[in-house]
This record gives sequence, structure tokens and C-alpha cells, in this order.
Amino acid sequence: MEFNLADLFEIVADTCPDRTALVAGDARLTYRELDERANRVAQHLRGAGVQPGEWVALLAWNRAEWIEAQHGIYKARNAVVNVNYRYVAEELRYILDNSDAVAVVFERSFAPMVAEVVPDCPKLRHFVVIDDASTDAESAAAIERLGAVDYEAALAAASPARDGLGPRSSDDLYVLYTGGTTGMPKGVMWRAEDIFFAALGGGGFGQAPITTPDELAGRVAADGAELKAMINAPMMHGAGQWTSFIAFYAGGTVILNVDHHFDGDKVLRIVARERAATIMVVGDAMARPLAEALDRRPDDVDVSSVFMIGSGGSILSPAIKEHLRARLPNAMVMDSFGASETGAGGTVMDQAGPAQGPRFTVNPQMNVLDEQWRPIEPGSGTQGMLARRGHIPLGYWKDEEKTAATFVVDPDGERWVIPGDHALIEADGTITMLGRGSVCISSGGEKIFPEEVEAALKAHPAVFDAVVVGVPDERFVERVAAIIKVRDGMDVPTLDDIQAECRRHIAGYKVPRELHVTDVVPRTPVGKPDYRWAKRLAMGEPA
Repeated sequence: MEFNLADLFEIVADTCPDRTALVAGDARLTYRELDERANRVAQHLRGAGVQPGEWVALLAWNRAEWIEAQHGIYKARNAVVNVNYRYVAEELRYILDNSDAVAVVFERSFAPMVAEVVPDCPKLRHFVVIDDASTDAESAAAIERLGAVDYEAALAAASPARDGLGPRSSDDLYVLYTGGTTGMPKGVMWRAEDIFFAALGGGGFGQAPITTPDELAGRVAADGAELKAMINAPMMHGAGQWTSFIAFYAGGTVILNVDHHFDGDKVLRIVARERAATIMVVGDAMARPLAEALDRRPDDVDVSSVFMIGSGGSILSPAIKEHLRARLPNAMVMDSFGASETGAGGTVMDQAGPAQGPRFTVNPQMNVLDEQWRPIEPGSGTQGMLARRGHIPLGYWKDEEKTAATFVVDPDGERWVIPGDHALIEADGTITMLGRGSVCISSGGEKIFPEEVEAALKAHPAVFDAVVVGVPDERFVERVAAIIKVRDGMDVPTLDDIQAECRRHIAGYKVPRELHVTDVVPRTPVGKPDYRWAKRLAMGEPA
């Protein structure tokens, strides 16, 4: 066996076959059941003529079938194309065509959009539809035009055995399409072995990486000691996929939030019912409603099993960390830093004292480089670019120019990935994240990173959510504009109020010079601010 995602999962499934692997809504699957259903997916794809190395798209909300199909696609030696369920037809057309996907597994309600774009995606030839209880005639007609196979019927007709699916390779691809803040989504290509060690735990966090695949069996938790992880991130995003793989590779139970909208009260009820040990959220967009649900938690909703709340994909503001810590004093509140191009980069665990900002303890492969791609002296105060070496991606699919700009070789011949984050390396080796250059504001010759200003804004008691952008300024090139959503039942703060609060946390040149109030702050499905929308609003343009 190799460091292959499917091989590694099978090692765990054979080690604890009768343990609950997945809870997703009404679905409950043991490792044996999940493994067999994934085998059926793989056997169906092979029988439908999908060849090893071809790519298969997944278009669905969080549900058990997403994880079944994902594992089945890897078992068949295909790559998963993660499709954002909020895409409109133009975006779906782009990603299906760009990826050269030959098959797509999708929920019934997406059938009309899939049928609309298929004529422009000539390599698509096989369609599998998951019933989502929608009953409209338009979807039925689209499914008929596509000749789509029903998901459950396909699995029922396929073998649950692993026969004929291997051998697999450590070089089999793991692909993650990432939207970023600008441009069209890009497919980041990883070798299976590299993503396993870079983002999926490498055999267990806090332990030395395994050296052979068979060692993973010895890392599976004993019965009764398995990790139960409540995962709220979308599976179509890296944060959701990586945290679920980490739990699976430890023989844990993935408790998947299958709701289409985050409901903090419902999450707490599920956590209490399943006795979850960890709750995974994506930034303040999930953490704030979770904290407020904890404020009103009934006594019969027992969440004492929780020992950690972790955020991946978006950094928590100090104010929200403090709120969570006050409500769950025996639990750690942890930020995890990572990117589609770097894997898991580092963590912030505030266990004592005031909650801190984005200052991460990183793994040995992470560093901050200067313009010549040399490591910057720790504690020098020199700003540089976050970088990772070692287990890193092969590059971007069909984008040689972006690959050349992002994957660089230093003067000593070491290959690094530079995802675009500005950072400082402190004297103790920790790294302070400053923000993405693509949304950096340039004002009066100073660089201002929106994340820092947003954290200061959220410290104001009336601010429920916030996003910051730069707008044109005749004197300073750009000035900081704040867009806020006001907490229910509170008065709208003035610009003076906002500025006074911000000056308590950040330098004067970073303080917002204008304020916009909105009923909603649009975010991506993974909780990141929609900076393009915010820019249009601040400029007075149609949203």
C-alpha cells in the first residue's frame, strides 16, 4: 500500500469496521458501511467507463453522499472537482470545462443548471443525480435530457467489493479548486502523499508523522476514545474536507452539519446529542452565532463534552474568541491557518490571558521570505511573504503563468509555495499574519490589511459583522471604508463611535474614514468576506 487517500482510509476501515464513521442528518454509517458504499461508487464509475486519472465533479450541499462519493472517486483513482453550490451557470460552465471533468455527481435541484452548461463542456459524458426531495418538473426534464443515473440505483447495482480498483499510487491527484479574492477559481494539484502530510495530519497531530501506510492502523484510537468532530464547514471547501479526513484517519466520528444555513442553536443540540469533543467553524460568520447560541443555551443542552472549538479557513477576531472562552471556559479556542496551496500551516491556541490576534505557531516547513526568496531574520520586523517548502502542490491546473509566480525556487535550489499572504516572523519563530496582498489597502504610502481593521471593528459592541475595503482618495490614493451590520436591538453607531473604538486597537492611519451600514454582509460559503461586493457598495455601485 502507498500513501494514497483511499488506501489509507481502507486501513482505518479494516481496523475499526463497526465504529460509527459518519453522522450526517438522519444518516449514520459505520466504517464498514461507508467503505462499502464508497466501493459501490467506485465500481459504478469504472463500469460507466470513467478511467483512472480522469476527474469527476461533485456539486452538492453537505450530506452523507458527498463524503461517500468523494471516497469512492479516490478509490477509483479519479480526482474530485469540488464545485461551489452557490455558483451560477457561468461559473459552473467555467469550472466543468476548465477541469476537463468527464462525470458529475449532483443534487437533483441543480439539474437544470447542469443541463444548461453541458453543451459547452464536451468532455462531460456521465451524470449521477442525488435525490434531494425536490419535485419540480424543470429538474425532472433536465435529468431526462442528461440521461442521469439515480445515485441510489447506481450504488444498488454496483459491487460493494474493492476488487479491481487498485493498485493505487502516492502520485494519484488530490485537486482543490480555490476561488481566492480575485479572478476565476484555480485548481490546485497535490500528490496524494503530499496532501496527507501537509494537511491531513500525516498520521495524527501532535505525533511524529507515520513512515509507512500500515503504521496508520496503530494510530487509530481505541474504542470509546475516538474523536467525535462536529464539522460545519462546506465539504466543497478545503477546511471541511481536511478536518473530516483528519477525523477519519484517526478512526474518529465525523458529525456533519447538513443544514443549508448555519443555526447555532441546532448545532449545540447536535453536539449535546452526539457528545462531540470538537466543533469546527469557519471564522466569525459561524463563531458569532454559535457564541450567541451559547448565551441562551438551555440547561438540558449539555455541551460539557466539548474541549475545543477550532476555526479553519478564516481567522477569529479576539472579541469572538473571548466570548467563546467565557461560555466554555474548559475548552480551547483555536485558530488554524492554512491555504489551498500550503495545507495546514499553523495554529493559535489562546489558553491564558487576553485573546490574541493572528500570531501563529507554525510547522518547521513554514517561513517568511524576502524579495529574493531568502528567509527573513526572526524578530527583525521586516515584512515578507509567507511561504512553505517540503510537501507542497505540483502547481495550478492549466495555469503555467500562475504556477510560475506562486511556486518559486530560492537561490539554494529549494522549492517554495508563496500563496500571497504578507507576514512577519517574530523573534520566537511564531508568525504574525498581516493579510492578503490582493485586498491590501494602500493609503498615504502605508499598507493596511483589512483583516486587522475588521477585528478592531468587531470589538465595538454594536457591530455584528464587518468588512473593510479601500476606496479612492485624492490625497492618500486610498482611504479605509468600513461596512458594518449592526447587532439587533442596538443603535447604529456613528463614524466617530467607530473610530474611537478602532483607535483602541490599531494605529490611526488604519482607522476607517467612512462608514456604511448594511442589513447583511455577504460572505462566501466558507465565511470569508466578499470583498468585490463590499467594494461596489462602498463606491456606490450596484451590488
